[in-house]
Parts: sequence; C-alpha cells; structure tokens
Amino acid sequence: MTPKKDTPPKERAAADKSARRKKTGDDGKDVKSGDKLAEYRGKRDPGRTPEPVPADAAVPRGNDDTFVVQEHHATSLHWDLRLERDGVLVSWAVPKGLPWSPDTNHLAVHTEDHPLEYATFEGEIPRGEYGAGTMTVWDRGTYETEKWSEREVKIVIHGARVSGRYVLFRTRGKNWMIHRMDPPADPDAEPLPESLRPMRPAERARLPRDQDAWGFEFGWGGRRLAAYVEGGRTRFTDGRGRAVDGPGGLGSRLGAELGSRRAVLDGELAVLEGREMYMLYDVLHLDGRPLLDVPYRERRERLDGLGLSGPTWQTAPWFPGDGDAVAAAARDQGLPGVLAKRLDSPYEPGEESDAWRFVPV
Repeated sequence: MTPKKDTPPKERAAADKSARRKKTGDDGKDVKSGDKLAEYRGKRDPGRTPEPVPADAAVPRGNDDTFVVQEHHATSLHWDLRLERDGVLVSWAVPKGLPWSPDTNHLAVHTEDHPLEYATFEGEIPRGEYGAGTMTVWDRGTYETEKWSEREVKIVIHGARVSGRYVLFRTRGKNWMIHRMDPPADPDAEPLPESLRPMRPAERARLPRDQDAWGFEFGWGGRRLAAYVEGGRTRFTDGRGRAVDGPGGLGSRLGAELGSRRAVLDGELAVLEGREMYMLYDVLHLDGRPLLDVPYRERRERLDGLGLSGPTWQTAPWFPGDGDAVAAAARDQGLPGVLAKRLDSPYEPGEESDAWRFVPV
C-alpha cells in the first residue's frame, strides 16, 4: 500500500520502510529478483548518506579479487572486511580487527553485501543514519580464494598493511570467527603484557643539580592507572598492577583514538579544574615492541608522536632541562610537586628508583 501525499512524514516513512521489508523479505533479499543489494539499499537513504547507493541490482563484474578493510568509528569502533564476490562486496564487521597472530581468533559478524563502489568509500555517515560515524580505508589490495562455502571462506590477502592466509568460519547465525593461518605477520612482535606494576619515584627535597640530564613533569597528585590498548579496546590496571575498571567511557574512546595500534600507556587519573582527566606520561609497549629498556627521552618522544588528546585524557607536558621553571609553575597552579626523570633512564616495573625523583613544592 502506497501512503497518501497528506500522510504525516513519520507515518509515511514507516509505511515506506514496511513496504521495503515486504518487498525484500525478512532476510533482506529481494523475493522476486534475488537482488543481493536489496538489504543494503533498504537500510540507507541515498538523499542523506554519502555512501554509494546504486539504484540497480548488482551484476557480476570484476575478477573477484578485490579486498578492503575499512576502519569504522561508529557507535563502537570496528573494522569492516569486504571481499569482492559475484558483483558485490561480501562483508564482515570485525570488532578487534584482523588477528596479527594465529594464537588468537577474532569475532567477525557477517553483514549485508555492499556494492563494489564501497571499496573506495571514505566519509562521515550522518547521525541518525544506519552505521553513523566516520569510515576510512585502513587497507586495500587483492586476494585469492582457496575455498568459499556457506560456512567457511579461506583466502590469501595481499595488502599494504596486512598480508597472509586467513580463514573465516561460521559459528552461529551471523557470527563467524576469523583466524590467521600463517605465522605472525611480524615474527618479532610480542603480545601486550597481562600486567605491569608502575615504576615509582623516590622522594627528594631538592631538584637535581645537573638539570640538563633530566626531564621534568608536573606532579598531578592523582591515582596511578596503566592502560592496555588493543583492537580499539582498553583495559586498566592500578598502582599495584591489579585489573580495575576505568572511568566511564574512557576505555572505548581512548581505544578508538589509537585504532588498530597496540600500546601500554602509563599515567594517572587526576582532578584538574574540577574535571577528572587521565594524564598520560609514558608508553611502555607499542606496536608489538616492549619499550622498557628504551631511554625515557625516546619513550616520551614516541608518546608525543601518538598525539593523544581527548575530552577526558591528554598527553602530559614534559620539559627537558628546565626544572626550576616547572617547579615555579607547579607552585603557581597549586600542584603538589615536580617529577624529575633522568633522560637516559629505562622503565623499571614495580621498582622505586632514584632515576625518578618527586620533589614537593
């Protein structure tokens, strides 16, 4: 039934949606034509979304060898794996991204087929639309099919950021798992540690004399918190290395900012100007590489290079060789003190070290 022109907009939209559902069936497939893109079109308004929404049914074309992985900052960060097959991009949403090692399997949720034009799509899907959020191409390239059935897909991927043999296997309903069949993409990469106890400063009455050999930070007077970020998700440990919950929303937002990067971050949760803020001042593991033996100066430079700054977290400033100015600023701002850290010092988990010094002001 076609809604009348004078039908209120909300009722007209509901009627249109109902009509599309009847046309496509409960599984989203066009009952009459077997249109593979019917479900895709039924979820999108071409007048509102910048996504490609072809008017015609998909027709087989191409070589069935294109793949793309898109980073999708929607309600929950995830990565979309799309494989060209019979004129469409068969798609899975992978919450933690493609596994880099055969030691872990990742969930892959089968979603509706997408048009081939989607392989190059990047943009902002408007709020209120299906899949609202930012979509960017994380990797693209070609792939070879070793097996393709309703329950198992084996492929060899050739991309700029990810390459290797993968298998997707169905577990229940739309839920699949993706497994890397090759050895790790980076054989020297190490997984994130389960837990690290933080390095602690020794308290001293005065700043070091040889200030050129030291970096200086503000003492924030907060609660120590380490963040372990992988696959866009974050877990936390406290000052004793015990698993704890982070502040509401911090974990998912911080994880989304780092995206596919793996990292262990050290910092503290402080109250600044009446707001709780996670102040980050060290990176202990990054992209499969432990950094505990790397000098403090280099770790700080790598942390700065991540550009981490958000509504409830930020990278704390540091000042090489300028302790007196930092102490004066700390007094002016009512902060408890200054942290002096030797520029050449490694990170010593769980240790109180004279290479780090807390000086009250």
